[in-house]
Amino acid sequence: MGSSPQPPASSAEPSSAPVDELDARIVRLFAAEPRIGVLEASRRLGVARGTVQARLDRLARTGVVRGWGPEVEPAALGYGVTAFASLELRQGAGHESVARHLAGIPEVLEAHTITGPADMLARLVARSNADLQRVIDEVLAFDGIVRISTVIALATQVRPRVVPLLSRAAEEASG
Repeated sequence: MGSSPQPPASSAEPSSAPVDELDARIVRLFAAEPRIGVLEASRRLGVARGTVQARLDRLARTGVVRGWGPEVEPAALGYGVTAFASLELRQGAGHESVARHLAGIPEVLEAHTITGPADMLARLVARSNADLQRVIDEVLAFDGIVRISTVIALATQVRPRVVPLLSRAAEEASG
C-alpha cells in the first residue's frame, strides 16, 4: 500500500506561540517517552490531567507540536546512505512544481528553498551509492531542475532535535 506524495509545505511563517516551563516539561516528557499517556504524564509532572491535555491541545493548535508519530530510522529500513543535494532550477520553473516532483520521490525526505548559489536543498536517502545514482537520476528527470550537486553524509554528529530550542524559548519567555 503506497501513500500519495504530500503537497509542498506552506512557506507561510507560523506566528510565534509563547511557551512556558510547564509546556517545555510536557514536551520533553513526551519526546523522551512518546507512548506515555496523558494521565501518567500528569502524575509525573504533578499537574491535573486536564491541564496536560489542554496544554497539548494548545501546542498542537498553535503549531508548536506538529505530530506524535513514531520517528523512523531510514538506515533500519535499508537506506543507509544519506546525501544532501543542492538543486539549481531552470529560470521560470517555479519552486512549487519542483517541490511537487520531489514530493513524489520517496527517497527525498525533505526539501527547502535556500539562498546562495543553489535554489533548493534536499535531503536524500538511498540503499547504496549505486542506488543514490538512481535517486539522483530520478530527481533530475524533471525539466525544471538543470543541475544537482550532492554531498554524502559520512556520519550524523547531531541528530535532528528541537527540545533544546523549546527549553530556550521557555527560558526566554519567563524573562
